[in-house]
Amino acid sequence: MRGSVFKRGRTWTYVLAVGREHVTGKKRQRWVGGFKTKADAELALTRALAAHDGGVTAGTTTLNVAQFLDEWLEAVRPSLKATTAKSYVEMMQGYVVPRIGDVRLTRLNPGHLRRLYGDLLVSGRQRASGGLSTRTVAYTHRVLSHALSDAVRWGMLTANPAEKVDPPRVVTPEMRVWTVEEARRFLALVEDDRLYAMWVVVLAIGLRRGEVAGLRWDDVDLERREAAIRRTRVVVGWQVHVSEPKTRSSRRTVSLDPTTVAVLRAHRARQLEERPAWGPGWRDSGYVFCSEDGQPVHPQRITKTFDHIVAVQGLPRIRLHDLRHTSATLALLAGVHPKVVSERMGHANVGVTLDTYSHVVKGMQEEAAMKVAALLFG
Repeated sequence: MRGSVFKRGRTWTYVLAVGREHVTGKKRQRWVGGFKTKADAELALTRALAAHDGGVTAGTTTLNVAQFLDEWLEAVRPSLKATTAKSYVEMMQGYVVPRIGDVRLTRLNPGHLRRLYGDLLVSGRQRASGGLSTRTVAYTHRVLSHALSDAVRWGMLTANPAEKVDPPRVVTPEMRVWTVEEARRFLALVEDDRLYAMWVVVLAIGLRRGEVAGLRWDDVDLERREAAIRRTRVVVGWQVHVSEPKTRSSRRTVSLDPTTVAVLRAHRARQLEERPAWGPGWRDSGYVFCSEDGQPVHPQRITKTFDHIVAVQGLPRIRLHDLRHTSATLALLAGVHPKVVSERMGHANVGVTLDTYSHVVKGMQEEAAMKVAALLFG
């Protein structure tokens, strides 16, 4: 049998066998969906068979862009992490569908996409005036291009119009980090905070928010002064999901300095002291950073608490994630080898570290030049 029809969601789809790959020998299929009834899908399949036998291979579908993206998101969701799936949905439904959702998929052309990206750069924000960042628009392009490539693979399109459109060049905003004095001031201000140890760990090690929220006591070896980064707790909506770090380099073991170890010991002792007051209401979650009742701290609470401290205390305004950048910057300024900093940060390679912290590397090069000159010329 060269074709079949079946129901996908609320619409009907046909699948047409169109031969095999010349190199691999794998079967090739064309998927076309969006038909309201089974009879419509069967009729379209009959026509597609006739057209294919006559040498015609044009994609056919009655779906518009919005309907196609709904089907596509449903199809790819099972293979994505919860956070990735959420970002895809928000991006397509928030940025793409309101602007080109009514365009019939087979009539979508590069001009539609160029106007879409231009509009997003000027007025793409949903909750405020102004445009989206070049990074966000470029990411939107990648996701949409992925979807349209699948449309080609499913036989809905004969070509991907996104391949003929250049996404905006990503402009990286200037990084904002604290100086040594500002970082010390922050730690002094939060010294009496119940989660003081958490702030020490973020600055001393440079963990991501999800990594510090996902740190468990069985990941920490205070005797050997090591912490293993094995999981991350991320937020989708307000719901917290536990997953593994995205890359192999993100799954790492980092060394702890004696001060950080001492702070963690004191934090553990305090945590155990709080337990009797809650009685049976205390939960042994195993996480290092918890509420008084043992429940793991919500990642969003970490961000809100940090933002509140910075605003109230009059510190230079930076994001929580910039504490990680501050940690890496201070390490490089202290003379730690970039390869070691890269490993501690969990970067894919040292090149990522050097590119991310190029503002520090420039100063290191100047210092290197002076040291070499001192050796050569006295």
